Amino acid sequence: MTWITKPKLHHPSLQRNALGCTRRDYEGKVSTLCAGCGHDSISAAIIQACWSLSIEPHRVAKLSGIGCSSKTPDYFLGNSHGFNTVHGRMPSVLTGANLANRDLLYLGVSGDGDSASIGIGQFVHAMRRGVNMVYIVENNGVYGLTKGQFSATADQGSTSKRGVVNTDSPLDLVALALQLGATFVARSFSGDKQQLVPLIEAAIAHRGAAFIDVVSPCVAFNNHAGSTKSYEYVREHNESVNQLDVFPTRSEITVEYAPGESIEVTQHDGQTLRLHKLASGYDPRDRIIAMHYIQHHHSQGEVVTGLLYVDPDATDLHGHLNTCARPLNQLGVAELCPGTATLDKLNAALR
Repeated sequence: MTWITKPKLHHPSLQRNALGCTRRDYEGKVSTLCAGCGHDSISAAIIQACWSLSIEPHRVAKLSGIGCSSKTPDYFLGNSHGFNTVHGRMPSVLTGANLANRDLLYLGVSGDGDSASIGIGQFVHAMRRGVNMVYIVENNGVYGLTKGQFSATADQGSTSKRGVVNTDSPLDLVALALQLGATFVARSFSGDKQQLVPLIEAAIAHRGAAFIDVVSPCVAFNNHAGSTKSYEYVREHNESVNQLDVFPTRSEITVEYAPGESIEVTQHDGQTLRLHKLASGYDPRDRIIAMHYIQHHHSQGEVVTGLLYVDPDATDLHGHLNTCARPLNQLGVAELCPGTATLDKLNAALR
């Protein structure tokens, strides 16, 4: 077997971020996915977002399950922590890691099979508990590793490459995340880097469960006429609710807008999301409006993209449990054990 490796030398003219790193410093191994796969575009967007935010790669923990999408963490942030779990179990492993060490930035990458089928129970509990993570689903509507069967997110009435019509109702992970209490919910398209990169940046800045569903066409099995997850279909039926910019706290914001043209939302870390409204009257801070808007446009055959909902005052699982600010994996036995007297008192209360 011949392995293709990237050259370690960087061209001296490459642009550097605040850490002095180039985009090449945020790359991983050479992708083994099909040429033109939307997943590679998502990897490129993650690289761009982390580079733009000057995130130290070793402060990132990337976790995944099983599937084409779950291979992609190997293709970005090569100097970060990584863990490839079993099928559908990424959220629980990530939750445990997050509880042990809250100092890392947790990035969970999954697919529609990994999260909407075998791992749907894990997805549900990660969202409702508010685990502080960026949860990205690379959604192509098929099981690419097992030759293109419909996944649980495939739209009813869509056709496979062989002409088979899907008769099952689809699961909408965005609508489910909203119902479960996720505090940052977005949908994007792998072919729209201009929208996807700032969405990832905003999700990174958010405290709590940040979920992004990315329609990512499978060029091998689901990029044909009749598929609702193809490049052509999404481009023709895309309904974008807003455009998003992310501003670091270091920069003073001095701009002028006419009333009603934009909404500014300050994240927990002080970064500002500036949303330029495209859909008249749409407010991404209203969960009920978001749920209704998504369902209405889905019934019209439209794919709603953009930042669909955000709670700027959200907290996370550590806040709910009132854990200490110091990471639990740094605590010693003396700090973790309450002592014999306290344990005896607890045991007595249970008798």
